[in-house]
Amino acid sequence: MKHCYRDTAFRSDSRAKIEKMVEIVEEYEAQDLTLTARQLYYQFVSRDFIPNTPAEYKKLTALLTDARYAGLIDWNAIEDRGRVPETPSQWPNVQALVTSALRSYRLPRWEGQGKHVELWVEKQALAGVLWPLASRFHITLMVNKGYSSASAMYESAHRMKMADEPENIVFYLGDHDPSGEDMVRDIEERLSEFGVRGLFVDKLALTMEQVTRYNPPPNPAKLTDSRATAYIAKYGPQSWEVDALPPDVLSRIITDAIENEIDAGLMDAVKVREEHDKSALQKAAGKIR
Repeated sequence: MKHCYRDTAFRSDSRAKIEKMVEIVEEYEAQDLTLTARQLYYQFVSRDFIPNTPAEYKKLTALLTDARYAGLIDWNAIEDRGRVPETPSQWPNVQALVTSALRSYRLPRWEGQGKHVELWVEKQALAGVLWPLASRFHITLMVNKGYSSASAMYESAHRMKMADEPENIVFYLGDHDPSGEDMVRDIEERLSEFGVRGLFVDKLALTMEQVTRYNPPPNPAKLTDSRATAYIAKYGPQSWEVDALPPDVLSRIITDAIENEIDAGLMDAVKVREEHDKSALQKAAGKIR
């Protein structure tokens, strides 16, 4: 929804940037995705519209805010995933509750697959891009926000052990920087310490191969990171953020990895049973007055 709350006279260069914002927003909307301000910034950087500096980030996000207040960019096109309100569920009547239940009803889709699969990401900003994929494949999406807490790791290990599968697969997405490259080791060691067996942690992105292929904008490696010396010796002084990959690229990488772990015949059989259950529930709901 666009609505003008402030009359703003933009300079010609600012109007040109706003036009580019609108183009990028429309690209994301065409994929049913919502941007964060940081993702919009990285799209500007990756397309060589602006340099990759903290000052440019502040200028662009300030212009984005002004453009939204001026009614030039849809308020719903940008979201803040760090500030999400929680509202108790409610329905106007029983039929509405049944409709909601039908939409959300699923059987354990990985039944018989012999593996428990999860999708983990370092950045909360990517949750909006990844959740549709996690939902589609019926797997847990875990947002770490950097190195995960002991409580989160304990709960994750408990979740995997309760699944009681011989294989536990974590597909991980994180930056290509000193900490991001260390995350696989950290996740493996800490989950194993809590008793998770048959564990495989696979960093799907960002990899050096993807950096070479897609050429995301670089950042200086963080010299204050205790892992910086080893990282720079191996990769050089630059680092790259996973946010900079286009969402369609991330989607394709994740989809290919998950589909490779699925016995499609087994999962299709579960979906058939789901539809049968939904039909029975719909008939029962029709008798409720």
